[in-house]
Amino acid sequence: MQKVRPKKALGQHFLTDLSVARRIASTLSEYTDYGVIEVGPGMGVLTQFLLEDGHNLKVAEIDGESIAYLREAYPLLAEQGGIIEGDFLQLDLDKVFPADPHICVIGNYPYNISSQIFFHVLDYKDRVKCCSGMLQREVAERLAAAPGTKARGILSVLLQAWYSVEYLFTESETVFNPPPKVKSGVIKMVRNEVTDLGCDERLFKTVVKTTFGQRRKTIRNSLRGLLPSSATLPDSPLLAMRPEQLTVEQFIELTNIVNQLRQA
Repeated sequence: MQKVRPKKALGQHFLTDLSVARRIASTLSEYTDYGVIEVGPGMGVLTQFLLEDGHNLKVAEIDGESIAYLREAYPLLAEQGGIIEGDFLQLDLDKVFPADPHICVIGNYPYNISSQIFFHVLDYKDRVKCCSGMLQREVAERLAAAPGTKARGILSVLLQAWYSVEYLFTESETVFNPPPKVKSGVIKMVRNEVTDLGCDERLFKTVVKTTFGQRRKTIRNSLRGLLPSSATLPDSPLLAMRPEQLTVEQFIELTNIVNQLRQA
């Protein structure tokens, strides 16, 4: 069976260390009753362990050469319609798993679209109960970053509003072919119990994106563009802070302040 050539344009760095693949697959060991979709399986190093664990697995792959390899290497998965030739970012997960109420997402994620993958996961937060995998270490650290840390950003807050995010471990460049120029980190996200943020969810996203888009400014100054020119901001201590300092709960409080001022 001919190996697949890693393609730079697709951000492909194939994981070659089986012990690392086994460790990543085991992050879903308690979710064998859920539908699982693997993003960018490449030559199936992670796929084999997910199948061994008995998951109801589907894989989404955009590379035709990898698709051909997977069909030959995993004929039963192919026969069952488990190999999806397409871009994960364009997939309607409700259609991919019509019968499974809960879904898990896993992968050795392409570095060039990893943030977009997690935004897509957020679109299905009511069904995606767990998401884990490997990505560039700096991005992995950002997803799990606590309030008050420099790594904290837009995705940190948006994901942590709905998920408990844990940074699991770091891997070196040597476990990939070709080796990337950066180290990698493995994270695991588990859906929390939140069903309603207690604020306008769309405005919450806007407030988070706006404040981090001007992160050198205080909250008071960065929010001006979201408010009527006549609005008078209250003397809340939140407004003197910078976005990376705020907890999810404080962003919710901030969103409600903005909403009230808009409706005044």
